[in-house]
Amino acid sequence: MNLHVKHITNNRKMSALLNYKREGQGKPLILLHGLFGDLNNLGVLARDLKQDFDVVSIDLRNHGQSFHRSQHNYPAMAQDVAELLKHLNIDNPIVVGHSMGGKVAMKLCDLPLTIDKLIVLDMAPVKYLQRRHDAVLAGLTEVANNPVPDRRSALALMAKHIELEGVRQFLAKSLDKQDGNMCWKFNLETLKQEYMNILDWQPIEQTDVATLFVKGGDSDYLLSEHQPQIQAQFNNAKAHIIANTGHWLHAEKPIEVLRSMRKFLGH
Repeated sequence: MNLHVKHITNNRKMSALLNYKREGQGKPLILLHGLFGDLNNLGVLARDLKQDFDVVSIDLRNHGQSFHRSQHNYPAMAQDVAELLKHLNIDNPIVVGHSMGGKVAMKLCDLPLTIDKLIVLDMAPVKYLQRRHDAVLAGLTEVANNPVPDRRSALALMAKHIELEGVRQFLAKSLDKQDGNMCWKFNLETLKQEYMNILDWQPIEQTDVATLFVKGGDSDYLLSEHQPQIQAQFNNAKAHIIANTGHWLHAEKPIEVLRSMRKFLGH
């Protein structure tokens, strides 16, 4: 029997719990999305993994249908996830995170939680110095500051700043219509103000949680130069490279990513 439960936060401004979708049964497995995304971003993984696991896909704070807060850093985001796990009576889960969600997943190891295994998709436990999203932020702000009646108009405004159509299409998934105009589901102003905290990283205490780092072969988020910092924080870590993929490796080559994940998980 395949169970499917979905929880929608009624008031994302006030609720203390993150929005989530839960499906499948078996050992609990948590999926955490990246910046400007929502719980649907890792849906290609959830659809496969729910055959063997109790999959909980989560909207992180300031994203999707989850609550908005003025603070956006990894200790706070990890605590949000921990509180949801407690609410759901989930203990000893497998945790999978992509990009920003990968850092949230790693930060969970600093909390008094028991984590069975950790899978980090194309992210290193390091502080990044390069601002990678300035054009994206400009495009998002353009949409936010102008009356935009439909998705097509929003895409046209974003095109003034964001070159890649695939990026524009991804961002457009977070558009919502309110009072006749399109607006962002994520908390754009806070994400802009807290952007340096998103790039930042405070090393965690060394953990022996079995951890798999999955790198997109063409991505520069996870590099060989990060190996000392990885080893200092994760003393039971393995790495796997998905060739000919970028940062969105799970979208580009889901079969290969799932194969590496399932091998690591023994499923």
